[in-house]
Amino acid sequence: MANDKVSREFGTLLFTDADMQERLPKPTYKRLRDVIRHGKPLEIDIANEVAHAMKEWALEHGATHFTHWFQPLTGITSEKHDSFMTPQGNGTILMTFSGKELVQGEPDASSFPSGGLRATFEARGYTVWDPVSPTFIKDEVLCIPTAFISYTGEALDKRTPLLRSQLALERHAKRVLALFGQTPERIVTNIGPEQEYFLIREKDFEKRPDLILCGRTLFGCEPSKGQELDDHYFGAIRPTVNDFMKELDDELWKLGIPAKTKHNEVAPCQHELAPVFEQGSLAIDNNLLTMEKLKLLAPHHGLACLEHERPFDYVNGSGKHDNWSLAADGDNLLEPGDNPGKNLRFLVFLACLVAGVDTHADLLRMSIASAGNDHRLGANEAPPAIVSIFLGDALSAIVNDLMSGADVHKAKRTKMDLGVPTLPKVLRDNTDRNRTSPFAFTGNKFEFRMCGSQQNLSDPNVILNTIVAEQCDRFATDLADVSESKFTEQALKWAIDSFKDHKRIFFEGNGYSSKWEKIAEKRGLPHFRTTPDALPALIAPENIAFFETYGVLSENEAHARYVAKAEQYAKVLNIEAKTMSYMTRHMYLPALFKYSGKVAESVARKQEIGITSQAELDVTRKLTEGIDGIYAAVGELEAKNGHAATLRSKPQTQCEFYRDEVIPAMEQLRKIVDEMELICGHDFWPVPSYNEMLFYV
Repeated sequence: MANDKVSREFGTLLFTDADMQERLPKPTYKRLRDVIRHGKPLEIDIANEVAHAMKEWALEHGATHFTHWFQPLTGITSEKHDSFMTPQGNGTILMTFSGKELVQGEPDASSFPSGGLRATFEARGYTVWDPVSPTFIKDEVLCIPTAFISYTGEALDKRTPLLRSQLALERHAKRVLALFGQTPERIVTNIGPEQEYFLIREKDFEKRPDLILCGRTLFGCEPSKGQELDDHYFGAIRPTVNDFMKELDDELWKLGIPAKTKHNEVAPCQHELAPVFEQGSLAIDNNLLTMEKLKLLAPHHGLACLEHERPFDYVNGSGKHDNWSLAADGDNLLEPGDNPGKNLRFLVFLACLVAGVDTHADLLRMSIASAGNDHRLGANEAPPAIVSIFLGDALSAIVNDLMSGADVHKAKRTKMDLGVPTLPKVLRDNTDRNRTSPFAFTGNKFEFRMCGSQQNLSDPNVILNTIVAEQCDRFATDLADVSESKFTEQALKWAIDSFKDHKRIFFEGNGYSSKWEKIAEKRGLPHFRTTPDALPALIAPENIAFFETYGVLSENEAHARYVAKAEQYAKVLNIEAKTMSYMTRHMYLPALFKYSGKVAESVARKQEIGITSQAELDVTRKLTEGIDGIYAAVGELEAKNGHAATLRSKPQTQCEFYRDEVIPAMEQLRKIVDEMELICGHDFWPVPSYNEMLFYV
């Protein structure tokens, strides 16, 4: 073993394949690998031996409890801890863990969102071990990644559809490769999530009810300095933040999470962490753990971590780029090679992805829809809400040549002479150069940039996997009876026809421009500006049929997710509206009453001795008008939010009312309060300002 710290500690809290091989009898280990690699049934005798080995390993590493760790329909992850302890009745205990306890749990499902899949009295649910994802220890608890299903067997979680979509993609991608004469053992997706977040002082966080309750600031005027100087991006990491990042790295590495890159992002107090690519469901598990660790470790350093998509207005929000690729036994199917125009396999899988994105752009947009992400998309910092594909100069030229019937030339990369002999010449990149693109090719993968920083990436990856599975199915079916001698010709024609049929999805220009919106409309591309616009795609009849065809979601499961997402949107906005009301009535108005009273008192005293201060008179007048405006605006917000609550039985109607009525009322209240922040004395203002929060970490 290497002597460096990272090598010694990496994966020490992860029950790895090496641990299983060491602790299990060889026949048991082989059978377990068959379960993991080939999807064979997990027999109870195997489960018992695995459970015993896991327990012994966990006890050696200080664990006292176990939990079935799962992903509910809302939130991030959930867990219920059970001790290994079993009393013996004579004052002694045994530490036990059975195969049944490993494989299946029965938590109370009544408190988790179900979207109507089960009645309240049907409280029982089941958690089922996913042996593909390794178990790990967190806070002296053995965590067992599991699916979560209802009493009647329907998915109540995000892992189950993800695993189904991966199976569908693997099945149909294998059919494609079989036509190329290839028979890989496994085909998997590889994902690399880029996690963005903000760090502020914990003492500032504690003084802001909006940050505590909503994860974002509901009030705050523009800071004197934002990100316009670009002096934060890739800048030197400040000592306090660096100490936090070092502890974070240590904790993630112990869990086997390959945290690789860390840096300052564009906005002040904003940062990013990116891991090495991993198999899809494992990468998502690790991203969820990363999000949890970010929040838990920040207070160790006097900090608070904000994962909301837009915690502060006037500066960039946070996303989570989803880097997606497809591999057959480790061979990247989206690797173009030296001559992509002659790489037929690559062109076929590229065509499958392009066709899938265009055909199901509505579902991709739906998959990343949330109240938080609505603040970010299209805000000249993140991709627009219109789904399009950017291929890069070289690949676009190849695809255009193919569609036009022109000779396809090998892409050339030019070298840049920097004019300094000691500096090596740099190859000019010919892939992604467009940061406004929602879906961009970045060398040997696609980067889906619409995802929000606080979301579970299971949702968009379910859609990505399934749309590519559908197109692989189409290719394999269309060419099933083509002779070997005609295959190359027909496969290339199929790819070219797919590019032609879906060329409207290609866009190389500025996604932020109003011109692009008009172009997209002419092309017939969907443009769902808000979450209420996007969510109905989940239950459109054609999309229900699509999910059912590939065994990813039943009609009931799809409808349940629609209801859960709509309810989540409404609940978030209800909390925000109530928080605005509370802060206005209990913090801002009292502060303004006090300050305006002080100014008015000063005016009166000066007038008694014959002095008139026009400045103070103007300030008093503005404060009085502002207070009256705030009082009227908060009353209007409360009335509209109260009406929204009466629409609970009509999820779509309720969401649209929040969008059309409650949000404008929130914006109006904020506008007036923020104007008063510019007038009110600093010592009287009840919460830390943007100037205070954004530049002290």
